[in-house]
Amino acid sequence: MFILASTIGGFNIGDLIFQLTMLLIVIGIPVVLILTLFVFSRRNKRLNRIEEKVDKLLSDNENKD
Repeated sequence: MFILASTIGGFNIGDLIFQLTMLLIVIGIPVVLILTLFVFSRRNKRLNRIEEKVDKLLSDNENKD
């Protein structure tokens, strides 16, 4: 508890920790959103490729009969 009350040149360590935490949150939220959109985009493309392959296999199977 005493570490939060100590000062460096008139600046409280607690204030420093709080500001660093807020900075990480402000930077972290957009990064997480961008990564989430990127992952969903890749997943959607992968699902489309799989769907095309399944459709091709089904049409090939129907043509053999």
